[in-house]
Parts: sequence; structure tokens; C-alpha cells
Amino acid sequence: MQNGVTGTLIINNCKDKIILSLTLILLCISFMMVMAKGALASEKIHIGVVENVMLLPWGIVLPARIDTGAASSSLDARDIKIDGNTVTFRLAPQYGGVELSLPIVERKTIRSAEKREKRVVVEMEICIASKRLRTRVNLNDRSGVQYPMLLGRNILMKHFIIDCSQTKCTTPNCPEVSPQ
Repeated sequence: MQNGVTGTLIINNCKDKIILSLTLILLCISFMMVMAKGALASEKIHIGVVENVMLLPWGIVLPARIDTGAASSSLDARDIKIDGNTVTFRLAPQYGGVELSLPIVERKTIRSAEKREKRVVVEMEICIASKRLRTRVNLNDRSGVQYPMLLGRNILMKHFIIDCSQTKCTTPNCPEVSPQ
């Protein structure tokens, strides 16, 4: 009978070791997941409610309002002319009045506080802090507002953490381009 009791003790002891091992493995996996999530959050750059943005490849720096309530980003565009699938526009005089020509990606109805309107959307590269990002931007005459660019959720969600008590926490610092 002693062999049966000893065999049962050995089996129970093995079960306890397996349960302990599995528990330790699950704890390790949980810890690694928490650390990985923290690492991803730490890769995001902290920005304030207003940041300077550089338009690439032109190296033009302008202030942008950070707006988590806006679904998409918008750029101040003057004298908008559409020719087929290309849009030509000018930046505001205080930002060089440069004429830019870009392919139209889509035409989208944008809802603002005042109205709904159809706007041209282009794709462009911008630099915020040390991040060089390709994003879609709708073009609109923003001469009546303080900031020539508005950055919406389409660019903010994956890359930035916004501190509403701060402004201009960073400066555009993307390699290969210097500001004009």
C-alpha cells in the first residue's frame, strides 16, 4: 500500500510543479505584455496644443493647432485652382506665399463648426518633432483663424500624446531637411 501512497504523492507533487510552472509562465507573459505596452507609449512624442510643423520637402515651418476633436488635418490654402487631378495653391504670405502643386487624393465633405463643405484632400509629408510622417490634409482658406494648419486625429492617434497644459513642446527636427 505504501507504493500506492508514494505514487500518489509523486503524481500530486508533479501536478503542483506543473501548476506552479504554468503560473510563473503566465506571470512572465503578463509582465512582458505590460512592458511592451509601456514601451509603445514611450515611443509616442509628447506635444502641446500648438506645435510648429515643417512641410516637406519644402522645409517651410508653420504653427499648427492640435485638435483631437477634428477627424482630419487641414492646411491653409489660398488661390486654390484645380486642373484635372492636380491642385495648385499658395501658402499664406507670412509663410512665404509659396505656390505648391500636388495630386488630389480625394474630394471629401468636411463638417466644421460653421458648415459642411466639399474640400480637396492631398497627401503630403510633414515633420513634427523628430517624426517624419506622410498624411492626408484637406485644403481650405484658413485666413480667418489663428493657425494655418490644424492637426486632427488622422495623424495624432498613433504618434503623439497631447499635453493640454503645454504649447510648443518640440521643434521640427527631421533629418535631411533644414527650415527655410
